[in-house]
Order: sequence, then structure tokens, then C-alpha cells
Amino acid sequence: MTENNPLKRISLSNPVHLLALGFGSGLLNPAPGTWGSVVGTILGAILLALFGTKIFLILTALCFVLGCYLCQKTADDMGVHDHGSIVWDEFVGIFIVLVAIPTLSWQWILTAFVLFRIFDILKPFPIRYFDKKLESGFGIMVDDVLAAVYAIIVIFVVRIGV
Repeated sequence: MTENNPLKRISLSNPVHLLALGFGSGLLNPAPGTWGSVVGTILGAILLALFGTKIFLILTALCFVLGCYLCQKTADDMGVHDHGSIVWDEFVGIFIVLVAIPTLSWQWILTAFVLFRIFDILKPFPIRYFDKKLESGFGIMVDDVLAAVYAIIVIFVVRIGV
């Protein structure tokens, strides 16, 4: 008899699953994507403060590439494409938005978080299209990158006062 619950097919003792599930934050309910974004925001703000923008951008790019593998492998192990508990993509998305804020103040960090969550949840065009059409680890990652781009556009518009 096979297990119907995809969460029973993974383990946080597996480093791939641990990372894909955002160190377990993707297992929190309700709204695992929001919890993953909270943990990603805290981790991202700390890393950005420690390493500076250039190193953090390189780290974020590496996290994206690694995330394509982590998310695909975990989705395969679960037998479900882009299960809600997979939140590494939220980590990378919020990392990208954090780079765009002018200062690491709590106000800007909160703004980055809220904007990213809005666009990740609403998935305006073309985010929803790619979310539905791309079924690889890249597909899991790309919708959050696009949500980050939308959030960055809003941040830039607010900053220049348009």
C-alpha cells in the first residue's frame, strides 16, 4: 500500500528535503509559503548585512541554481509538482527583493516581504502562466523570481515617486 500523504515520503534528515522545505518552515500551517518567506526574509536580511550586496547577489544566484535541483528532487520524492511545503523558491524570491531595498531598515524589509507575498499569491500575468506551464525545478523557482521582479518594480516606483 502506497502512502497518500506526500509529506510521508520525505524527511528533514535528508539535506535536500531540509533545504527545499526551508529548514522545516514549509511544514507550518496555514500558509506554508508565507512562513517560508518569513524565514527567508530573516535569513536574507542577516546574510545581506553580513556579506554586502555583491556577495549576496552571487549567493542568491547560486541559491537559484541549487534550488532548481532541490525543488525538483523533493517534488519527485513527494510525487507532487510544487507541493506547498516546498519553499526554497520563496527564499530565493525574497532574497532578490531584499537586494532592491535602499536600506536594511525594518520598514523596507517589511515592505519587501509584503510586496513579494502579494505578487507570489496573486500571480499576475505572466507569473500564473509560467507557474502552470513549467513543471521542472526551474518552473518551481521561476514564478517566485517573477513575483520578485514585480515587487522590485513597485519598490523602484515608490522610491522615484512616480
